[in-house]
Amino acid sequence: MHRHTRQPERQEPARLHEVDQAQGLRRMFAARVVRLVPVVANPTAACGGKVLERLCSAYTGFGLHTLVVDAGPQAREPGELVAFDLAEGIERLSDLVSYMPARGLPLRHVDARGSCATLLDALAEAAPQADVILVHATASEIVRLFAERARGRQVVPLVYTRDRAESLRDAYAAVKILGQRGGWHSFELLVCAPVDSPLADEVAHRLGQCADAFLGMAQRQAVRLDAEEPAEVEPAPRVQELAGGLLRHALQHTLSELAFDHLMYPGAALPTSANPAIN
Repeated sequence: MHRHTRQPERQEPARLHEVDQAQGLRRMFAARVVRLVPVVANPTAACGGKVLERLCSAYTGFGLHTLVVDAGPQAREPGELVAFDLAEGIERLSDLVSYMPARGLPLRHVDARGSCATLLDALAEAAPQADVILVHATASEIVRLFAERARGRQVVPLVYTRDRAESLRDAYAAVKILGQRGGWHSFELLVCAPVDSPLADEVAHRLGQCADAFLGMAQRQAVRLDAEEPAEVEPAPRVQELAGGLLRHALQHTLSELAFDHLMYPGAALPTSANPAIN
């Protein structure tokens, strides 16, 4: 009978184990998708902040982290450091909401064709913790940012208005730009108005009718948003439904390995001294 000598178990080097674990995490995060939602600013509506806040509240209820990139006419300009690193301009408002003042930022990223689409990639890579990025900008900037990437995809922009003639006029002008310059065929509408407004339904009907008759564009749905609703109140069911629909029709960006590295080893961003506010 032969005696068999027991061989010691082979130990995997610790370093190799760490590398394999990191590669596994990379594969997991490589498929992580950020959704970018175009929100068209209305200069006379004076309710852009409420629209963005209600969308953020809906996404927080879904357990999603939202970054608001506010390039609207009333927003602050970004800090000087964003010229070197966009992440330096992001302000953390809560565990699931971040904010970036970005007035004038899209045109800093315009290329020879007039497109600002590279900014969308840069924003997604600068905020890898975000599940949703709300991009609030004028209609012409939304076209420069999204139109090139949206062609052939089901991306649907959000337009908002108040229950007033001048706001309706600006909303129609924005829809016209989206259709004629951006090639969009449909949009979603939020009407910011008091719950007892007698004009809100008429405004939504008039905009949808004009968009169809003169631009060949479809107003998918019109949802009323209570302009006086407190921030701590859960958004109305129809607003939550609209928010979910915007995600299903958002522009998707898959994070790169560079973004993964930022998640694992984040740089030290300089805190801003300005009070964050969604305009």
